[in-house]
Amino acid sequence: MNEKSLIEQLVERHEMLTPRRIPQPDLAEAGVLVAITDEPEPKLLLTRRAAHLSSHKGEVAFPGGKRDPEDDHIIATALREAQEEVALDPADVQVIGELDQVVSRFGYLVTPVLAVIPPQLTHTPSLDELDAVFEVPLTLFTEPPSRYFERGSIRLPSYDYEEFNIWGLTAMMIAELMNNFWDCDISLKY
Repeated sequence: MNEKSLIEQLVERHEMLTPRRIPQPDLAEAGVLVAITDEPEPKLLLTRRAAHLSSHKGEVAFPGGKRDPEDDHIIATALREAQEEVALDPADVQVIGELDQVVSRFGYLVTPVLAVIPPQLTHTPSLDELDAVFEVPLTLFTEPPSRYFERGSIRLPSYDYEEFNIWGLTAMMIAELMNNFWDCDISLKY
């Protein structure tokens, strides 16, 4: 039986990881918070973007967004955005570190920031940006994906949870997290 806490396990795995860095200095930067609840059956914090938005409307995403000039680093961006979007107090967040960077289809260089949060926090969505905040048991992502999105040489997993469809860049980041930290073997091509 593993006696290590979730935080200890994640820190240990993160120390073995060399996060992918994408040398695209001309791209605008964004940071997202990959927040996992610290409990025996951990959950992943996700949001659904509001239907009235001009981009990404109705899509499931991690809390996060574009880096502001006053953000000292991308971790500050992810924490600020999570506070703005879901009222997550940065004092409740234990940052583990940065994960593999990805480039969004809209030309943002996105850095996921892995973190642990206490279970059963109250998350309040900013209705200007979101219509839902929810937590998904990590065990969902240890199962085969509901289906795959395939176009050309791209193959990304897609997951269904309750009324939510988790796909695209968010599902890709989740699959990489599960492969790197939970030894899953989720097929990805991008």
